[in-house]
Amino acid sequence: VYHLRMPDPADGNGTGDIAPVSTLPWATPWRLILVGRGLGPIVESTLVTSLARPSIVEKTDWIRPGRVAWSWWSDQDSPQDHDKLKKFIDLAAEMKWEYTLIDANWTIMKHGTIDDLITYAKRRNVGVLLWYNSGGPHNIVSERPRGMMYFPSIRQQELKRLAEWGVKGVKVDFFQSDKQNIIGLYHEICRDAAEAKIMVNFHGCTIPRGWQRTYPHLMTMEAVRGEECYIFDAEYPDRAPAYNTILSFTRNAIGSMDHTPVAFTDNRYPHRTTYGHELALTVVFESGWLHFADSVESYRSLPRAVKDYLKEVPVAWDQTQFIAGYPGRDVVIARRKGDAWYVGGINGVATETTVHVPLSFLPAGKFKMVRITDGRSDREFRSDNETVTADQTVTIPMRPFGGFVLRFYHGWF
Repeated sequence: VYHLRMPDPADGNGTGDIAPVSTLPWATPWRLILVGRGLGPIVESTLVTSLARPSIVEKTDWIRPGRVAWSWWSDQDSPQDHDKLKKFIDLAAEMKWEYTLIDANWTIMKHGTIDDLITYAKRRNVGVLLWYNSGGPHNIVSERPRGMMYFPSIRQQELKRLAEWGVKGVKVDFFQSDKQNIIGLYHEICRDAAEAKIMVNFHGCTIPRGWQRTYPHLMTMEAVRGEECYIFDAEYPDRAPAYNTILSFTRNAIGSMDHTPVAFTDNRYPHRTTYGHELALTVVFESGWLHFADSVESYRSLPRAVKDYLKEVPVAWDQTQFIAGYPGRDVVIARRKGDAWYVGGINGVATETTVHVPLSFLPAGKFKMVRITDGRSDREFRSDNETVTADQTVTIPMRPFGGFVLRFYHGWF
C-alpha cells in the first residue's frame, strides 16, 4: 500500500499551506511506478518526461546543453573574486566547455565586476551562468543575490536584464519545500525564463517531475547528495561508491541530475572512489549541464588522453542503453551521440571485479575504441586504443571502487 504524504508544516520556513487547493475542473499530475523485465527498462525509460505537458517553448535554438567549469567546490570564496573566476573562464575555453558557473555571492565582487567577467567570457566564447537564491520568505539563507527570483515583477525585470547582458542561464537554489506555493514558484520561474530566453538549473530543490518536456530550457535539477557532500558530510566518502551505482536506477532514472561530479582532488573529506570511477560519471550520470567540480590546476594536470576525452564527451544523448549492473554493486551504461558511442562503468564495492561489455550496440563496420581505466593505483590513469567491431566483447577489470570509460567512433584504421 502506498500513501501520499503532505509536506511537513515546517517546510519552507513555515510558509505556505500544507493542503493543496485548486479551481474546477481539476486535473492532478501523473503518479507512476516503473516496472520492467530486468533493470534495463528502468534505466532507459523516458516515461516521466513523456507524461508531462508538451513544451511551451516554440523556438528552441537558444537552448544548448553543455559542460560547465565551476569554481565553488574547490574554492568557496571564489565567486567573490574576479581574478579567480577569470581562470575558470580560461579553463572552459581551453577544454572547449560551453559554460562557466559563477556561484553564490557574485554581487560582492573584488578585483573587478560581473560586467568585466561577462565581457571577458564573451571574448573567450564561454557562456556565463549565474547563481540566485530563490528566497523569499521560504528560506533564511543569506547568500546573494536574494529576493530577485521570488517576486514576479522583480524576477521578470532581472531575467530581462540578464538577457541584455548576454547571460545564458541561472542556477536557482534553496527552495526547501514541496508545498504548493513553492511548486508554483518553480513553474513561474520557468515560464518567465522562457520569455527571456534564459536557461535554468534548480538546486536545493524537489525531484524531477517531467518538467523538462514542458520547459526544455530546464537543463538539470539537483535533488541528490552530490559531490558537495565531500565538504559537508564525513560519512559521504565511504557511502559514495555504492551510492553512485544506485543513482542510475533511482534518482537519475526520473530526470537529469546535477551531481557535480568528476572531482579528482580531495576536499575536506577525501575520496575513496578512484580516478577511473570519477571519470566514468560523465557517462553513468546524465545532466543537461555537467558541472565539473574540480580546480583549474586539477584538470590542467590530467594526462592528454583524459583531457582529450573531457573536451569531447557530450552531455545530451540520442540513445541510452543499459549494459550491466545491480544497485549498490556496479553499473555499466552506454550512450550514443550522433555516430559516437560512450560507455561508462563504475564499481561500488571494495573488491576488484571484472565486467564484460558486448559491443552489439554498435552498428556494422569498424570503430576506433579509446579505453581509459584506472592505472596501477587509485589515482592514476591508463589509456589505450584499438579497432573493434560489433561482434566483439570487451573485458575490463575494475579496481575496488574503480571505473572506466570507452569511446567508439569511426576513425583511422
